Parts: sequence; C-alpha cells; structure tokens
Amino acid sequence: METLKYIDPEIFEAIREEIERQQSNVELIASENYCSTAVLQAQGSILTNKYAEGYPDKRWYAGCGKIDIVEKLTVDRAKEIFGAEHANVQPHSGSQANMAVLFSSLTPGNKILSMDLSHGGHLTHGFKKNFSGQLYKKITYGVDKETEYIDYAELRALAKKNNPDLIIAGASSYPREIDFVKFKEIADEVGALFLADIAHIAGLIVAGLHQDPVPYADFVTTSTHKTLRGPRGGLILCKSKYASKIDQYIFPGIQGGPLMHVIAAKAVAFKEAKTKEFRECQSQTIKNAKSLANELKEKGYKIVSGGTDNHLFLVDLTNKNISGREAQETLEKAGIVLNRNMIPFDKRTANDPSGIRIGTPSVTTRGMKEPEMSQIANWIDLALNGYKDNNTLKTIKSEVAELCATFPIYNVDTALVD
Repeated sequence: METLKYIDPEIFEAIREEIERQQSNVELIASENYCSTAVLQAQGSILTNKYAEGYPDKRWYAGCGKIDIVEKLTVDRAKEIFGAEHANVQPHSGSQANMAVLFSSLTPGNKILSMDLSHGGHLTHGFKKNFSGQLYKKITYGVDKETEYIDYAELRALAKKNNPDLIIAGASSYPREIDFVKFKEIADEVGALFLADIAHIAGLIVAGLHQDPVPYADFVTTSTHKTLRGPRGGLILCKSKYASKIDQYIFPGIQGGPLMHVIAAKAVAFKEAKTKEFRECQSQTIKNAKSLANELKEKGYKIVSGGTDNHLFLVDLTNKNISGREAQETLEKAGIVLNRNMIPFDKRTANDPSGIRIGTPSVTTRGMKEPEMSQIANWIDLALNGYKDNNTLKTIKSEVAELCATFPIYNVDTALVD
C-alpha cells in the first residue's frame, strides 16, 4: 500500500476512501459481499503477470507449471463443494459463464424460456438489449399476481405451447426458494436443455440451505462473489458430456488468457466455503434477511411475496409515497446503501421503479445479527419518512457509522497487499 501511495497518490487516495466508505456504511446491496483478506491477497498476487491461454497441461505459453497447479486446485475445489462432474473456472464473470453456455447449446433463433426481468430475472437470460435477447427468441414466465411466487403451472403451460430449446431457472431479485426439480421435470417434458443460474444463491446451496440444482440441470452457472464471498468472477458446472464443448466456448470461443490471479482467489474462496464459519454465516444471512423483512413489515412496508427464503427481499413502496429511486438516494445520504428495483407488475419504469431490493450478505459477513437488523429497520423507516429532512439523514448517518465501527471489515491500512 505504501508503494502505491508514492507511485500513484490519486489512486491510492481513491482506494483508501472507498475502504472507509465500505467500513462506515451499511451495505444492503444483495449482489455485494466482503471477501476475506486471503482472497484479496491472492487476487492481488504476482499471478496477474502470467499469460496462460488454454487449460492445465495444454497451454499455449511456456512457464505455466505453477499456474497449472493453481487452476487444477480451483477446479477440484469447485467440483467438490458443488458435487459437479465438470467445472470451468475461467469465466471472467457470471454473464460470460452464461454466454458460453448459450453459445455452446443454442444456435441463433433458438428459443429461451426464462424469467421476466421485471419479475426478477437477469439481463443474460434474454433481455432484448443483451446479446442473449439479440441472438435468441425469449419467452418469459413470471410470478403469480396474488402470491408473487413463481407460477409453475404457467411455466409448464408456456413450455408446452412454445417448445423452448433451453429453460433457465435463476434470478437476480426473487426472494423465494426455486424448485429446480420442477424445472427439470418441465424441461424433460418438452425436450429442452436446463440451465440453472445460481449467481445469487450459490453460497446458500454450498452450505446446504437451498435445493441444489447440480444433480438436475445440464448446466449450472454462477458468479463467485455475492453469497459465495469470493472475488468477482464466474464459474460453469456441467455434466461431463458437455465438458469439451463448454471449455471450447470459453477458450478460444469468447475469452483469451484467463485471469490467473482471480482464479487463485476463487480457489481460496472455495476452500473457505468448506468451513463451519462459512456455513454458519450463510445460515445467519437468511435469518437476517427474514428478520429485517419482518421488522419492516411490522412498520407498514409491503414486502413482495410476504417475506423471503434467501438472502434478499423486495420492498414495494407504492403505499409510502416515495419512489424506488428517491428511496435509494435518501438512504445513501443516511449511510444505508441499497438499490432501486422493479417489483412484479410494476407500473413505473426500471430507472425509477416502485421498489427497492435489500440483501443481507454484507452485513452478515461483518458479524451483524438480528438486533442490528432491528436497528437498521428503524433507520430505514426514519429516513424514508423524513426524506426531506437533511438533519434527520445526517443524524442517522452518524449513528450508522458508530454501529459499523463496532463491526469492522478490514484494517484500512492493510486491506491491500504491498
């Protein structure tokens, strides 16, 4: 860190200030988490210097002996924690993992049956401005208007009517457990391939707290941060019969040299995911999400689907006379960071929707539990009710910083490796 300070003081200061921001704010963005110092050290290592196009024992460059050890360890650990037949650890992101699966299993014009983005789906599942929506025809399923749970009867009817080539299970803002067995049954009924995108819930699955799609899905993709608490990156798990094609579509299909420093950090995260501490943290993450949702519900907030089974939930602000954008901006002023989000059947736009998304991975990783969730709910309520009162927001921000100081994440001076 001291070297960076003298070589590039502007970047040094920006990073230092971001460390302080993360330390002093309550982070409730569901897709964010704090990785360990060991993960940071691996990602910041000398492995960033090495080009390693190809796969272990089949590289295009010399000098990859130690690199091969790292990637083999990462693959073995990924297969072990997920119980998968094959793992590709090279995707730079969850989105690129999805791209490789779609390219390997579909041809342009094929049909995808996936969750409506406004009901909780993801851009790479067929959104019209994404590559997936430009190359493939998307049919969408959603949630029931009354229960706000996935409507599996509608899903089956849509599958039978449209005969999709690929069915995708997975979401970025769906608070209930997904029944992967039902997805598999429906896919088999219509002869479709089945992709489970578990980017948000991978850590919960590894900890045995959610249904595991690996035995049922042809392909499973995930990012390696979020609940998995690793570095930013992607991962593909699949049946052995798809291994060669998946590997070819990652390299040389859509990527060149793998990011070996990131792959090493994935290995560390996968090892950490086998620990008792990790499993306990995943369990507490769900408890915290349920607690925070219930606390807000008692204060008159409408919780989409009535609650949550995982690490996140959605708040419908329609009855609170404030939009999702206004809520996001107000809460950030109060030291509470989350994101605006569409709710099912939203009448507002994606840029200024009716809801907010709240997730508990980050606050749980730093050690917070139910008592802190109660306090956070109080602050959220005070801030949203007093969103025009800057003095109220400043007071809350100060109180938030005091709480966060008792749950430190990193030492500000040693969060980066010199």
